[in-house]
Amino acid sequence: MNDKTAIDDKVAISGNELTRPTVLLEIDHRGVATVTLDRAEKQNAFDDVIINELIDIFSQVEQNPAIRVMVLAAKGKNFSAGGDLNWMKRMITFSHQENLDDAKQLALMLQRLNTLSVPTIARVQGAAYGGAVGLVSCCDMAVASRSASFCLSEVKVGIAPATIAPYVIAAIGSRAARRYFLSAERFSAERAHDLGLVSELSEDKTSDSALNQTLESLVSTILKNSPNAQKAAKKLVRDTEYKAIDEQLMNHTSEVIATLRASEEGQEGLSAFFEKRSPNWIETDSDLEEPK
Repeated sequence: MNDKTAIDDKVAISGNELTRPTVLLEIDHRGVATVTLDRAEKQNAFDDVIINELIDIFSQVEQNPAIRVMVLAAKGKNFSAGGDLNWMKRMITFSHQENLDDAKQLALMLQRLNTLSVPTIARVQGAAYGGAVGLVSCCDMAVASRSASFCLSEVKVGIAPATIAPYVIAAIGSRAARRYFLSAERFSAERAHDLGLVSELSEDKTSDSALNQTLESLVSTILKNSPNAQKAAKKLVRDTEYKAIDEQLMNHTSEVIATLRASEEGQEGLSAFFEKRSPNWIETDSDLEEPK
């Protein structure tokens, strides 16, 4: 089954201007959801409209039990140039409260992405600037073309990467964040990989198919694992990160493993291991492969 949806399948009319969804959602037969920024003519720069669309789509992904993995991608030459210029121009006329409300929507969108229960992978080509680095940081993993570049450019225009800061710092560490938050210098995909922002680099700098192959390899690996165990493992990272290893934490982690061992998937996984067979969430290896 191949389910293609968007925020709104209909073309909306606003005054004399035709508008269309700028974020698309596609779900393939394996349960791989691809969320695509579809504003290539604007370098996939985002504004309040895209932010609200992403909030809605991330909620759809979270509520769909058929989804196993979510890929965050973008059409065109660049992943995203960050904030849309017209959106930024409007901010000049905003009151403090309007700016606060606007920023809270961006913060909500990032939080929704960061806390999705399914594994998430960013697919990055070209430029990923400003808030786009925040999107990449909120995903569990990222694959990038070797020609991709990154920049936390906010201080160049008198602002700071505030709402994305917690996620970027978690991804690259505070020392690197101090440098790139302050210098606003562009850095390469190789540097992003060294910092931990990017998980895998494609073999070819210019080949789109090479990037897709790198992405598909990671997706296929994820699909071989227990869906519920992955959700529990992802939550475990958030629940235990930076916590003291005290009795409360030890009790919590013991409860997690005990619950998983007794669960249907836990019992199936352990039985399959000892019986030297594939667990029932893998029907055949061919089912994990995207049709050519």
